[in-house]
Amino acid sequence: MRARLSLLIVGSLALPACAASTPRETPVYGYRIVKEYPHDPMAFTEGLFFLDGKLYESTGLNRQSTIREVRLEDGKVLRSVSIAPQYFGEGIVNWGPDIVSLTWQGGQGFRWNRADFRPKGGFRYQGEGWGLTQDGKTIWMSDGTAQLRRLDPATLKEKGRLDVADNDQPVERLNELEWVKGEILANVWMSPRLARIDPGSGKVTGWIDLSDLVAENMNGDADAVLNGIAYDPARDRLFVTGKNWSKLYEIAIVPPAKQP
Repeated sequence: MRARLSLLIVGSLALPACAASTPRETPVYGYRIVKEYPHDPMAFTEGLFFLDGKLYESTGLNRQSTIREVRLEDGKVLRSVSIAPQYFGEGIVNWGPDIVSLTWQGGQGFRWNRADFRPKGGFRYQGEGWGLTQDGKTIWMSDGTAQLRRLDPATLKEKGRLDVADNDQPVERLNELEWVKGEILANVWMSPRLARIDPGSGKVTGWIDLSDLVAENMNGDADAVLNGIAYDPARDRLFVTGKNWSKLYEIAIVPPAKQP
């Protein structure tokens, strides 16, 4: 997810940890494109969520990081706030009237008023900040490892961690997160797959393979990776995009083909 690091590891990611031989193969789901929407090709997408008919997005890179409201239909940025130039913006999530946001290596998070993007304060955490989502009771945070942190929404203090594994193999580089129908979907940085995570056990119950979308949108740019998941529960719509992609996709998940 970080531009200056990507060339060091991109060649090693043809297969994520789950691809090793295991006693029981984890199901791999496909997808179907339902609809395509324009997306700002200059947006280095780090976080995404959909709420009350509105799409919210955070973008990264030092001196370029923003939080914005985007019109889904045409990708137009309706309003935006810049994050202080010393910070590399990361994941975002809604909580009540606020947006909570992370920064990458700054150990600094922020609260913003969702109605007008007015800053409401900050909070600190140890380690890196990557992705955020919430389940109505807890805010979940990724930090680039194989663990997800549980945060108290009121204080944003850590209250526990969940180890994420696929057939007992830790799944590293968990990134952008989205709570969907009782499970957590997670980007794995530099991978074309989304992990389906059981929030109770931390087990990866399936992978969603978006390799074709990634190939179509990377255009030779090793940093233009899959990143950005949003869910619209009111209309049961799932959206995905990536860093500097010119499109955002509504997709439907296709179950694994039955074996003969």
